[in-house]
Amino acid sequence: MASIKSSELITNEDGSIFHLHLLPEDLADDIILVGDPGRVETIASHFQQIELKKSNREFYTITGSYRGHRLSVISTGIGPDNIDIVINELDALAHIDLKTKEIKAIGRTLNIVRIGTSGSVQADIPVDSFVISEKSIGCDGVLRFYANNESVCDHPFEEAFIRHCRWTPSAARPYVVNADPGLADRLYDEEHTIKGVTLTAVGFYGPQGRVLRLPLAMPGINDRITAFRYEGYKVTNYEMESAAITGLCNLLGHRAATICLIIANRINGDASADYHSYMNKLIRYTLEKLS
Repeated sequence: MASIKSSELITNEDGSIFHLHLLPEDLADDIILVGDPGRVETIASHFQQIELKKSNREFYTITGSYRGHRLSVISTGIGPDNIDIVINELDALAHIDLKTKEIKAIGRTLNIVRIGTSGSVQADIPVDSFVISEKSIGCDGVLRFYANNESVCDHPFEEAFIRHCRWTPSAARPYVVNADPGLADRLYDEEHTIKGVTLTAVGFYGPQGRVLRLPLAMPGINDRITAFRYEGYKVTNYEMESAAITGLCNLLGHRAATICLIIANRINGDASADYHSYMNKLIRYTLEKLS
């Protein structure tokens, strides 16, 4: 098998992967992704043991153990473009020999859980609730750059969403991907969580229907998103990473799921009065479910 060219898989002087600055042995099989680098320390404060801390730009990793269970926590920064970097580099750590740059005969399957904040688009999903992304709708286009992306997408759902929302063809075509069912069920608890459909936006303002000084290309899009129904599903919340994580992991053979804290309700205008406290509850809940 031919080696991957150095221009395609860049490593640092110490042999670590280019952006994350990690070596394969630095990485646990169970990984928590967060957007905010500061949240990495918050999660790791619950660990009983810390093995390593490595950082570069917005990418900050702590690997340690919670109740004897090895975990890595990594910050991605905001947005699906960063997710393309993180998931590909995590996969390289799991499947490619960084010295020879050859794909290993046997790699590792990673369990990747995103913990994030999110905005509800349904009146009956209140602030401070925990939503598990059973499905994610990506509006970013990242997945479309990879061959066979259709194999992990729900085409009928996509078509129904595009048609109902009157999606402009000049924007990236939405794709719909499913969380790993085993991992989503591992996180689920009927008393504490809600399963839903998460819309992953490519930005915070216009791409999430917010209007400041620029008008929208799709006026009224949030009303149509809220009203959308398909085979018992409805869009529950907005965020900015879930679909890219899930879609790439599905293509690469890893397991992915997202669980988010609702900090705002876009329908009734509510915002969490103390979301940091509820985020700490979500962190503890997720650590218990993964351990």
